[in-house]
Amino acid sequence: MKRILNRNLLDASVFFIVLTALWEFSVLAFEIKPYLLPSVSAIAEALWQSRAVIWENSLITLWEVLWGFGAAVLLGVVIAVIIYFIPVARRTIYPFMIALQSIPKIGLAPIIVVWFGYGLSSKVIMAFLFAFFPIVISTLGGLGGIPAHLEEHFRALRASPWDTFWRLRVPSALPNFIDGCKVAMPLAVIGAIVGEFVGSNDGLGNLILMATGSSQTALTFAALAAVTAMSLLLFYIIELLGRLVWWRSN
Repeated sequence: MKRILNRNLLDASVFFIVLTALWEFSVLAFEIKPYLLPSVSAIAEALWQSRAVIWENSLITLWEVLWGFGAAVLLGVVIAVIIYFIPVARRTIYPFMIALQSIPKIGLAPIIVVWFGYGLSSKVIMAFLFAFFPIVISTLGGLGGIPAHLEEHFRALRASPWDTFWRLRVPSALPNFIDGCKVAMPLAVIGAIVGEFVGSNDGLGNLILMATGSSQTALTFAALAAVTAMSLLLFYIIELLGRLVWWRSN
């Protein structure tokens, strides 16, 4: 496993270096204007010069993401359990959730900002809306994907519904839930950024808008790099926690 991880890291690093070199060479070779596409070196310079501002706004966005993602996990799991065990909830709540998911979230963002203002609440709600559906769907899939022979085994042992839930359904649903969290976390970041685009006085989304409006394209890409780094970091934290939880549960 360690050898596989090292190989994956090496392959990703080589690909990133090649892509970065190709970007830098193309901008210089084709003499692309900096306001259209800055070079990697210019982006790195902007990232270093504006590191304090980017760090400050990153912490704000991170806080919004964590709150929104946490709410999505808690409510998503509860809703998934209710839908799975209560037939009337599957017939009522589930179709409503699908209808809500089909609505473009960016269309809801201005309404959310009007209702909840320019502060933290509207960004948390946007992060929640983006992350909520994958959590519910993945948890439902895990609860319903238990092999029939295992359920028969628990019935043969006369296990109570509570024991069956905690000792069979929860461990069986765990891999699906973790996968849902890995999908939902980057979506929560996108949701927070969308909320900041629509109405905010701070955060990485606001910084991107300000940099773009003042034609500071290098700073725009530097802020986008910070968003990307945040998404990757949170994704791999979820993956690591998932491996630890799965290892302890077996």
